[in-house]
Amino acid sequence: MPDPTHVLLLCVAAGFAGWIDAVSGGGGLVQLPALLIGLPHAAPAVILATNKLSSVCGTAASALTYQRRVRPDLRTALPMAAVALVGAVGGALCASAIPSDVFRPLVLVLLVAVGAFTIARPRMGLDEKLRFHGRRHHAVAALCGGAIGFYDGIFGPGTGSFLVIALVGLLGYAFLAASATARIVNLATNVGALLVFVPQGAPLWGLGLAMGACNVAGSWFGAHTAIRRGSRFVRVVFLIVVAGLVVKLSHDVLTG
Repeated sequence: MPDPTHVLLLCVAAGFAGWIDAVSGGGGLVQLPALLIGLPHAAPAVILATNKLSSVCGTAASALTYQRRVRPDLRTALPMAAVALVGAVGGALCASAIPSDVFRPLVLVLLVAVGAFTIARPRMGLDEKLRFHGRRHHAVAALCGGAIGFYDGIFGPGTGSFLVIALVGLLGYAFLAASATARIVNLATNVGALLVFVPQGAPLWGLGLAMGACNVAGSWFGAHTAIRRGSRFVRVVFLIVVAGLVVKLSHDVLTG
């Protein structure tokens, strides 16, 4: 367990991460590096499990807030979340076999493409224009959930952002509704990964729950901010998060 000063700083980082995650996804951009800095001697499994424990708390809070205020389509969100959970478990089981360095260049290219695609379509995601209906809609949602869930289990950075852009770019949801649905699916991926990481390396329960409480506060505030400001605001935060992820992964790739 780190000293009280480091615990306080980690809790502040968790609160900020919760706010980002609730608005557009991408809170791991803040929380995971903070844990790596604050726990320099901890095993990777301990850091990942502690990160997921904190994230589960905050994602549950934002998902509940969105459900009460935005009311996302549960007929899409719940099956998508179920498939995503299975994907996350599979990804987490494969994580030790496939080095994360394999994914960084590919994810970097995908994030640049996502950012460019979003900027090139300034009206995209401001209004809901569903592209599929019936079984095809649910099949595409489940496919996205499974693929992104697997990615979250095996690597992770930007999972929430990838969920948002899949829901907006492929399925045609507005950014606010996409963010609300993404929180439900992201909760499932966090739980799925945690189911694997806890037996491999138990999280630091005290620290994880303390960070989780701050993540809950940040997530609650972030969800209410997004609901109040609407899809245009979520789009702006989304692009900022994507830019931050591009900078971080570029640094990781260049420094090896």
